[in-house]
Amino acid sequence: KICHRAKNTISWRLFLCSCLVLESSSQHFGAQTQFICTSVPKDMDICAATLQNSVPGEDLKTTVMHLRETVLQQKETIMNQKETIRELTSKLARCEGQSGEPGGRRKEAGNKNTMGDVSRGPADTLAQLSQTLQSLKQRLENLEQFSRSNNSVQANSLKDLLQSKIDDLERQVLSRVNSIEEEKPGLSRNETEQRGRVESTLTSLHQRITDLEKGQRENRPLDKFQLTFPLRTNYMYAKVKKSLPEMYALTVCMWLKSNASPGVGTPFSYAVPGQANELVLIEWGNNPMEILINDKVAKLPFLINDGKWHHICVTWTTRDGVWEAFQDGVKRGSGENLAPYHPIKPQGLLILGQEQDMLGGGFDATQAFVGDLANLHIWDRKLSVGEIYNLATCSSKAQVGNVFAWMETSLDIYGGASKWTFEACRQLN
Repeated sequence: KICHRAKNTISWRLFLCSCLVLESSSQHFGAQTQFICTSVPKDMDICAATLQNSVPGEDLKTTVMHLRETVLQQKETIMNQKETIRELTSKLARCEGQSGEPGGRRKEAGNKNTMGDVSRGPADTLAQLSQTLQSLKQRLENLEQFSRSNNSVQANSLKDLLQSKIDDLERQVLSRVNSIEEEKPGLSRNETEQRGRVESTLTSLHQRITDLEKGQRENRPLDKFQLTFPLRTNYMYAKVKKSLPEMYALTVCMWLKSNASPGVGTPFSYAVPGQANELVLIEWGNNPMEILINDKVAKLPFLINDGKWHHICVTWTTRDGVWEAFQDGVKRGSGENLAPYHPIKPQGLLILGQEQDMLGGGFDATQAFVGDLANLHIWDRKLSVGEIYNLATCSSKAQVGNVFAWMETSLDIYGGASKWTFEACRQLN
């Protein structure tokens, strides 16, 4: 009706034509079809206007195609992610199911293991236990020999520590093996025989310690001990209880034994607020041993990773930063310009066995010391060649440090680092 009314007016002629076209087209769509009439300028060809109005439709079609392609890509990504989730879930279930079986890998919650995951299978557990017990057995034999040669028992603290270690080892490992047996019935014959041998060794060690304890109790001198760091970890260390004073000259001496490679690690590090490398002795990777003062470095000509005891000393003064290095009582090198006119600062923390990346922490297992360390002494002056030789030869004239002297009561020990009776001077004498 609208279209027929528009026939009588000139202004609606083009509107009429558009409607007529739509009316004729509507026959193909049925009664429910709706049409939109669009006005066009009277001077423009209707067909051209119709083609022009169809352009936005093409753009819309292109946009829809792009959106469809995007949706398909996202759907494919989601399917891949679902497959990954299913795979990870399956792996997690297998790991949880095999936590007590050979090859299972497990980390204790909240306890970082810098040495890597250790297999928790019964065969591996028993093998590690056997290795540890062999080490304890060897040390116990050394203790017995020392006890007989001195006609006394001077290493009671050593025996107490050994006893404690064996008790802990027995409780923890055998408890673990028992739990494995409950989860996995029936160990192999070889594993059962190996466990029997281990338990026999434990019984023997208990008996031998009991025999030693029957002797006369006599306290070991507080300075006759060594620290042992058996593994390269970030949790074994000893902390000196007091800080160092401000120092304009320095001598630091100690006994070291290590066969670690590459590098023995960090025998000690002294950090102060604002400077983690105030005073550090380190041999890291394939680099030679170095001493750092205020983060300035001097390379030291030491060769000590042969598994034997070596006595080393380093002297230094702020004037021109002159330093000297001694190994086994002999001067091996010297230099200058090592942190000249910079005094060692006070109010710091001295750590044995670890390198500090920040005050009291930031330990890196790759820089940890591995081996034995003893008789660390520090002076606030430069020792003479004769004084250093007396220390290296365990002379009765040897002096103790006036800044830090090696005493059990001066240290707090963490992470399983062990104390033993000091061997080096006894071997020299």
